[in-house]
Amino acid sequence: MTFCSTFVVALSLILVFFKNNVVEASFTRPETIEQMLYEVDNDEDFAMSVDESEAELKAEEEAKDAGPVRVEVKSGDTFLTILTGAGLSYKAANAVFMSSRKIFNPRDLRVGQVFEIETEKSGDDVKLKRLHSVLRIGEHLNIELNDKNAYSAKIVKDELVEELKAMSGTINGTLSVSMNKNGVPSRIVANFIKIFNGRVDFRRDLKKGDSYELMYENYITPEGKFAKHGDIMYAALHLGKNKIELYRFKNAKGSVDYFDAKGSAPKKTLMRRPMEHKSSRISSYFGRRRHPIYKDVRVHWGVDYPAPKGSKVYAAGDGVVEVAQYRRGYGNYIKIRHGNEYSTAYGHLNGYAKGIRSGVRVKQGQIIGYVGSSGRSTGPHLHYELLRYGKRVDPLTARATASEDLTGKDLANFKNQVAKINKTRSTMTAAVKKEEKLAQSSVAKK
Repeated sequence: MTFCSTFVVALSLILVFFKNNVVEASFTRPETIEQMLYEVDNDEDFAMSVDESEAELKAEEEAKDAGPVRVEVKSGDTFLTILTGAGLSYKAANAVFMSSRKIFNPRDLRVGQVFEIETEKSGDDVKLKRLHSVLRIGEHLNIELNDKNAYSAKIVKDELVEELKAMSGTINGTLSVSMNKNGVPSRIVANFIKIFNGRVDFRRDLKKGDSYELMYENYITPEGKFAKHGDIMYAALHLGKNKIELYRFKNAKGSVDYFDAKGSAPKKTLMRRPMEHKSSRISSYFGRRRHPIYKDVRVHWGVDYPAPKGSKVYAAGDGVVEVAQYRRGYGNYIKIRHGNEYSTAYGHLNGYAKGIRSGVRVKQGQIIGYVGSSGRSTGPHLHYELLRYGKRVDPLTARATASEDLTGKDLANFKNQVAKINKTRSTMTAAVKKEEKLAQSSVAKK
């Protein structure tokens, strides 16, 4: 081997040896694992960072626990199980229940209803801090723990915005089907029919091609969500060449009815069989008969309808109760005045419906009492009388109608209201026609 070759090999060995030493010297390894853990435990910067992280995690968990919990009602849930499921003890949950039972019926819970529940820890117990739930659109249940450490429950109602809606359409088939097809809400349809009931014979008077109009109230939340339907302010039926228009009005006494544009109440036919059992036979007619108790011949001043004891008796028409008390042979007796011309009377009742007393205003078809056999009677039945100007007449032959027209200040207020309604109707009709014209123009251009 030459001198040069020997020199190169020696130089390479020196460089490799030096390189290995440098790599090993760059890392000082502890002799034991215990040594490493000792160094970590005694590293103050590392210990502080761990403590801070644990504190942050704990704070986050506490904040998470303190926030409201959303609980959705499922089938079989009760108010108490919802509260205890949110972490409340049974004692605390029962206290919440007792505080709210006067304003909130737990039976009104519905599947899908959401409760927002916020709790707080009090010693070893968990109490409710606040609760919120939407009972229905525009109505909320709020329960809070007050300063006296007691629960305060209240129902909060949104201030609803009132809007008017006008609709019209042609009758093809039954009135209800025609209105539903045109998008009139079912509740409004039912009220519309009720307004004309007794004033229009829907089977005979309505023909294909007749039409209807109405204007009714809607209530929406401040956020623009529909809350509920209100009253029908204007209702009209076009029957061939005839038009029946009715306007809603509340008089000074608080009584509500529908009148024509002049303030006259359309004539309502009084019911001839004002009771639940419409198919009841007649056991005794108006006129002379042999009395079933005294066995002599005398005038029977009404019509008797046998029916099961306790079955419902209705007011034959709108009116004011003049008498609701026990009267000798009549037993439990009611007399109702229907305007200036007619009155009706109901005898041998088993009892009176809630709220029925002298001076109370009733509506046609309203429950006023129940069939019985009080007074001089041989069995449960309704004794029904019709009086015209105070004189008793045959309820089966007289075509009795009743109405109370508006007068004085009520009439003046009514006419002002009619003018406002008609102005609103005209504005709304013009807006609809304008939209239809624009729609037709847009289609034509295409």
